Amino acid sequence: MNREFIKAVEQIEKEKGVSKDLLIEAIESALVSAYRKNYGTHQNVRVAIDRDTGEVEVYSRRTVVEEVTGDEFLEISLEDAKKIDPNYEVGDVIEKAIAPKDFGRIAAQTAKQVVVQRIREAERGIIFEDFSNRQSEVVTGVVQRISKGMVYINLGKTEGILAPTEQVPGERYVMNNRIKVYIMEVKKTTKGPQVYVSRSHPGLVKRLFELEVPEIHDGVVEIKSISREAGSRTKMAVYSADENVDAVGACVGHKGTRVQVVVDELFGEKIDIITWSEDPEELIKSALSPAKVEQVIVNEEERAATVVVPDYQLSLAIGKEGQNVRLAAKLTSWRIDIKSHSQYYPEEVADTSIDDVNEEEEQ
Repeated sequence: MNREFIKAVEQIEKEKGVSKDLLIEAIESALVSAYRKNYGTHQNVRVAIDRDTGEVEVYSRRTVVEEVTGDEFLEISLEDAKKIDPNYEVGDVIEKAIAPKDFGRIAAQTAKQVVVQRIREAERGIIFEDFSNRQSEVVTGVVQRISKGMVYINLGKTEGILAPTEQVPGERYVMNNRIKVYIMEVKKTTKGPQVYVSRSHPGLVKRLFELEVPEIHDGVVEIKSISREAGSRTKMAVYSADENVDAVGACVGHKGTRVQVVVDELFGEKIDIITWSEDPEELIKSALSPAKVEQVIVNEEERAATVVVPDYQLSLAIGKEGQNVRLAAKLTSWRIDIKSHSQYYPEEVADTSIDDVNEEEEQ
């Protein structure tokens, strides 16, 4: 190795962010192993690379002992040591430069392997840090391949893994199609960083609105809560401390343009946007939209609410397979029990029945 090698290492330091000293130290360590392997020796050796010229030197190392009882490649007697230098004492280490034949070629090959490995590790480290800092963000990728239900998304520097549990029921993933995904988790593995992404996470909806609605991005409008059943329906509660700002209107946009962009990205998923309220009665009423609510009876201790709706609104309030009330409960963090008017006020039904009978008798 020579000055050109040092220049190459310095260039790698600039381009890849791998420290020159760390790289050379790693090469020195690898060369010790290479020396022992290629020359079949158990010698204790040290390899030194000149940081300026790139020249490689190998030194054998022997410890000074009173009398050699072990491996003569590792130990030297005090008597012999003093012949080299009278100042040596027991415990000192004597180094001697050795120049094994053909070691230059072996050193060059080993150095190349170490450099390649360290560059790969550094790049993996950079990718890991980059995507770790982007957790809970939305990124755009390209569907690269589909295997055993797993969808692999090309995110540029690395690949995102979209597991079946994070996919949206009914969504079709087509090769080479661009798609937005939510970064859930980044893990370090022996194969490099693995980025796990989602299409079903409620955070995806939140981030899409942040991208589309400047008022949310700027903090004027705040998303207080989101509940989602991916592929079907999402409910989102928004709030603005500025009385002059209509939080719901800002999210919907002129003629629904803003919300429609998000709906299109989610392939037609329905999105209900309501105004957040600190009053649980008002919040629960809004959360059950589009159903009309007559009355909300709250139990603060149990954080439960009984909601009375007109008889003809009962199925709408509950929703298909209970979806509307289920999403409303998630959105508000209240347990919600829906009752129709006649279920909650059965005595009114009874009174009406008696009046009808009396009317018939009078006739």
